[in-house]
Amino acid sequence: MVALTKKPSTAKSSDTDVGMLCELRSRAERVAEGQSLRERVPRSSHATWLQPANRRDPVAILEQSSKGRLPELLPIRYGRMLHSPFTFMRGSAALMAHDLATTPSTGIRVQACGDCHLLNFGLFATPERNLVFDINDFDETLPGPWEWDCKRLAVSFVLAARDIQLSAAEARDCVLECVCAYRQRLREYSRMSPMEVWYARQEVDSITAMAQKGPIRKNREEIAERAHAHVAEHLFPKIVCEESGHYRFIEHRPTLFHVAEAEFEAHVHDRLSDYRQSLPDERRVLLDRYRLEDFAMKVAGIGSVGTRCYVVLLVDKDGHPLLLQFKQACRSVLEPYCGKSQYQRQGQRIVVGQRLMQSASDIFLGWVRGRHQHDFFVRQLRDMKYTAPVEKFSAVQLKRYAQVCGWTLARAHAKSGDAASISGYLGGSDTFDLALAAFAQSYADETERDHAALVEAVRAGRIHAQINE
Repeated sequence: MVALTKKPSTAKSSDTDVGMLCELRSRAERVAEGQSLRERVPRSSHATWLQPANRRDPVAILEQSSKGRLPELLPIRYGRMLHSPFTFMRGSAALMAHDLATTPSTGIRVQACGDCHLLNFGLFATPERNLVFDINDFDETLPGPWEWDCKRLAVSFVLAARDIQLSAAEARDCVLECVCAYRQRLREYSRMSPMEVWYARQEVDSITAMAQKGPIRKNREEIAERAHAHVAEHLFPKIVCEESGHYRFIEHRPTLFHVAEAEFEAHVHDRLSDYRQSLPDERRVLLDRYRLEDFAMKVAGIGSVGTRCYVVLLVDKDGHPLLLQFKQACRSVLEPYCGKSQYQRQGQRIVVGQRLMQSASDIFLGWVRGRHQHDFFVRQLRDMKYTAPVEKFSAVQLKRYAQVCGWTLARAHAKSGDAASISGYLGGSDTFDLALAAFAQSYADETERDHAALVEAVRAGRIHAQINE
């Protein structure tokens, strides 16, 4: 459980420990404390988004967030953000964190995702090989206000709805469904024991079973089938070829290419050894059954473009592959407003946050420090990972997806934070739901203006963007 601060503000806190910092109190006491916060932070106050008079230039914030990234890859980042206001939002977590810091907050902290948009949820395999739905991106995770994850998720549904030409009413319904699911499920979790919450998970079979027979259930079953196919053995022949008895990644510049430095291979060997130390002993035994075969740089996503990301191919004696991703771990975009992490290594910050928020995590999840003090976290490149094809969703499908995302976020927050206090604050009415629906519409409008500012910056030559990769 993370800190429950006493004053309702988003002021920077130096206390970002994810340990048990607040005293043990009964559920009734914590619910009452949450209810009392309504006097100082009315639930309806979350409805308002007004651009501060001294708000920084959004393009300047993007430029600031690009510092330390590989400059030759930045045009790809900006090019992907130009595609739509929704893709702009996906690449501008730092900008939204800057804005969220000016919004009302109860002061209740959880382990926050920090970049909680609808495409950072998806399917993946547990260590037991069961398929679950959960949050799958933790680059920005840090203890912070629970409201920030809710607001970013709500805004992402409005922008995604606009992107697929849904009406304003349909977009609003998606937000209401998401926030209502969060509120109701959080109340359920607040009544459970800590152990029950810890073991709770959204297994894909139960999600599929909830849908009535028809198109929705069939769609969920098809998505699950595709996720089962997304394993290393399935990906292997698509991105790897055999040359002179060795396997090598097939280059697809500018998104997948080999590093030219001659000494880099020795560096990778050293980092693999260091990464191994972050794994439990039994996982080290498993890793030791594989040897390094090849490595390359990979450009993926939107917000991460420009950071250092490597894919590493290992094989066992019979040629069975293990694909790992070494992804640079930078400081969280929440840090200027929530305080520094207790972990000196940013990779460890991400791994601990991920394990705390997820119902189950990758068995190869670990961290390492590379050259020039660059931190990395490590995970499998693909292990039944699958992201919903939101761009093909109908209004009904997006609404149902919003519900599942709301449930999932509630479990993640209940696992790390004080579900009873948050539930007491939210109550049984739809007051907070309606407030976030209004906020999401207003901030989506703001995002469209910020996207237009980036378009103008590219047109004026201030920003260089690569549109066609």
